[in-house]
Amino acid sequence: MGNKQIKQHLETAQKTGVLKISLQRLQELPPQLKNYPNVLKTLDLSQNRFESIPEEIGRFTLIKHFNMSGNKISAVPDVLGELVKLEVLLLNDNMITRIPTTLSNCQNLKTVNLSHNQITEFPVMLCGIKHLDVLDLSRNKITAVPSEVATLRVTELNLNQNQISILAEEIADCPKLKTLRLEENCLQASAFTPRILKESKICNLSVDGNLFNSRQFNQLDGYDNYMERYTEVKKKMY
Repeated sequence: MGNKQIKQHLETAQKTGVLKISLQRLQELPPQLKNYPNVLKTLDLSQNRFESIPEEIGRFTLIKHFNMSGNKISAVPDVLGELVKLEVLLLNDNMITRIPTTLSNCQNLKTVNLSHNQITEFPVMLCGIKHLDVLDLSRNKITAVPSEVATLRVTELNLNQNQISILAEEIADCPKLKTLRLEENCLQASAFTPRILKESKICNLSVDGNLFNSRQFNQLDGYDNYMERYTEVKKKMY
């Protein structure tokens, strides 16, 4: 994409609020964005070669949909917390190791995808965001789900393919959590306590590829309670 094409994209985006410049081997923002008006609602810079999220992004406070997946980003700057209208954040397929606490300012977030990164700690700053519905943290290096998870308001949490060996019992307190994916981790069957199986709202629990077999899981205290919820949901689907 040459300068002329980028210029056309930028001109169109002033009218539509949508700017998509993906698959262009970009390592930094086009210079034209430096003095660009604050009109963008969707910014897609996916599949480029960014090693960091440019600080200038913080100027675009109207952004609702931000996609920088498929880059080489290792750190997320604090300035991302200034995008207070943000609803969809896609940063999957990068090399991110940590998430800034300022992300808790983004109280309109509905979908966050951080899969396939290098994150080692559960991003607790996302707990308590009341509209957050789907959180994908699969294919990272998270080792524990902490007690703060109790205030996470998602309906779906994907933690497949991490290194989780500790699952806080407080996950039973998640007010809306229906689907919990924990495949290919390092969990013992005992991590799924009676409280989690009996008192949570979880009705779709994926646990294959951990340190126990299905027979051990089926014998857990509370398994029948979980299966009642699972069956009830399946009935409603058909």
